Amino acid sequence: MIVLNTPWRMYMDFQLTEEQQFLRQTVREFAEKELAPKAKDVDESAQIPDSTWQKMAAAGLMGLPFAEEYGGAGVDAISAALAVEEIARACGSTALSYAAHVGLGSSPIAMFGTEEQKQRFLRPAASGEYLAAFGLTEPHAGSDAGSTRTSARREGDEWVLNGSKMWITNAGVAGHIIATAVTDKSKGKRGISAIIIPQGTPGMEFGKPEHKMGLRGSQTYAITFDNVRVPAENLLGKEGEGFVQFLKVLDGGRISIGAMAIGLGVAAMEASIAYAREREAFGKPIGAYQSISNMVADMATELDAARLLVLRAAWLKDQGKPFTQEAAMAKLFASEASERACRNAIQIYGGYGYSSEFPVERYYRDTRLLTIGEGTSEILRMVISRGLLGELA
Repeated sequence: MIVLNTPWRMYMDFQLTEEQQFLRQTVREFAEKELAPKAKDVDESAQIPDSTWQKMAAAGLMGLPFAEEYGGAGVDAISAALAVEEIARACGSTALSYAAHVGLGSSPIAMFGTEEQKQRFLRPAASGEYLAAFGLTEPHAGSDAGSTRTSARREGDEWVLNGSKMWITNAGVAGHIIATAVTDKSKGKRGISAIIIPQGTPGMEFGKPEHKMGLRGSQTYAITFDNVRVPAENLLGKEGEGFVQFLKVLDGGRISIGAMAIGLGVAAMEASIAYAREREAFGKPIGAYQSISNMVADMATELDAARLLVLRAAWLKDQGKPFTQEAAMAKLFASEASERACRNAIQIYGGYGYSSEFPVERYYRDTRLLTIGEGTSEILRMVISRGLLGELA
């Protein structure tokens, strides 16, 4: 995607490059073969098989956006977004754990880590040796992440962490967790830092995987830190930079969640089209009725618009331009468009749509989280409006 500004007009090229098209097709074929057939069982068992991650690692998917020298594939942000969309179209649970691994658990190290941290933590994560996680949300600090209470105090050559996190994707199975903690309470948000904690560190305990409405195969945990000690060199970036870091990380993460929403919405739309062609009522396919065909038209229009917003944000990221507001718009619109598409898919299926015999009820349960995670719709509207209006209060 190329955008050129001239004194007279703006030209936009929406054509994907050959490399982007090839990667999208490759991931689609992999997902249809390896992920889609297992999606129902993943949801019902609330577990993604280890073999899935092994196959994704073998296919070179676990570190797509990271440099080859750190075990990645070095693709651009557009390609990474397309990959998440295709994975979500096949299995929402796998897509969420994958997006959390790449966008939250690994990208902060690629963005802010030292060379030693990249070799020690990013390389094994990007090559698929293990999943990675990012610990931000706390019982009293969800959307208000600046109110973090988990603390880290410096004792000699170590950081000592105490506190708790919740709703952390991949945490119990992750090879490392990046956790935010207050290192200087007197500085408020500027006293928050990010620290890398290897799996197996004494004092770090996990609750049982949460029982969730959807995305059940993607396991979510509460974490308790009880005098967890890690080397001082595990500080990510400089002390007090954690708040700014995770805002930048969430910008990229919103592109991924937007892409995931599109994948789930497209799956619901495709299922609706197939059903509307086959199911007959009053002597003809239900797709011949305007009430049904209008819903399909709305799905296609809104999901296509959502994809353009997601690709625009990804393109800006690739160009090194600011994309905070565009990522917020993309995630907001895509997540809500996906929810409408999945809701209407159930309506098109009628009673069958409410049964677990068909996948559309799973798509709806899965997509429901996406208007909440990585910035609720309410927070995203605040981000967008502040970009337009400035700070008025």
